[in-house]
Amino acid sequence: MSCGIALSLALMMGDPNVVLAAAQPPAVVGAPVSVATEPLFMDIVTRSSGLKAVVDAWKADGSADASGFFAGADYTAFKSRAVALSTTDMQAHLILKERGTDGDLKCILRGISEDIPKKLEAVETAATPAARAVALEELSYLLNDNVEVITTPPQPDAQSGVPG
Repeated sequence: MSCGIALSLALMMGDPNVVLAAAQPPAVVGAPVSVATEPLFMDIVTRSSGLKAVVDAWKADGSADASGFFAGADYTAFKSRAVALSTTDMQAHLILKERGTDGDLKCILRGISEDIPKKLEAVETAATPAARAVALEELSYLLNDNVEVITTPPQPDAQSGVPG
């Protein structure tokens, strides 16, 4: 069995939305494609929005600066959800790559997938409340970016000759 088939099977067994997304037809060359209404991408938007709301609440009330915060149940559950979102972003990247989608979205999703764990680590290892505030702001921005790149309508390629 090829590695690609094995990877596809492993990804599909984890989330039924992945199966639906993988079953979509290949992109038409040159046509902007919106995935915002597909279940997998809607799920990413919903989960990312929810996680952003949590981060924004921590920023507002300073709870992330409390002693023992990162060992607590709230942060542990948040981190688990964020890591799962990172995995889903990578699955979405792989699906778009498999479809032959030629837009930036697949690359952005991969980048977000790789950045989520880094941003979590930055929040956890911030040495001061000021540094933690910056790390939380960057995590919030990344989660918001995850929503916006999916929900923003696709634009024609600048090199397609379509007047813009």
